[in-house]
Amino acid sequence: MWFLIKGSFWFGLVLVLLPIFDRDATGKLEAGPKVEISDALSAASGAYDYVSALCTEKPEVCEKGGETFTALGHRAREGARIAYEFLDTKFGDESTKVASAEDGARLPLIDDDVTTGTIAPLPQHKPARP
Repeated sequence: MWFLIKGSFWFGLVLVLLPIFDRDATGKLEAGPKVEISDALSAASGAYDYVSALCTEKPEVCEKGGETFTALGHRAREGARIAYEFLDTKFGDESTKVASAEDGARLPLIDDDVTTGTIAPLPQHKPARP
């Protein structure tokens, strides 16, 4: 659950900061509404206080919300596993693919934890003389 919250926060922060690098977007945003840092922090603090008070007044709401987020986290983890296995079958290296055992457990085809290889050196080009 915290991964989703933190990921959403950082993704939103990236989206907010991206227009800094585009001149057209910066020009369009100068005419738009302004945001004061102190007002934003005050609003965030008020939202946190409100949610904290809600959990104190009605603990069953927070309990059910926690159970819901836990269930969603398990579903998201299974979805990520399915996506990983799908991408691994499409783009994975043959030496790192996994094979199914008779009991349904997944076993790696390689014995060691790390697969290493060699990298050929890049060709050195001599600069042309003017």
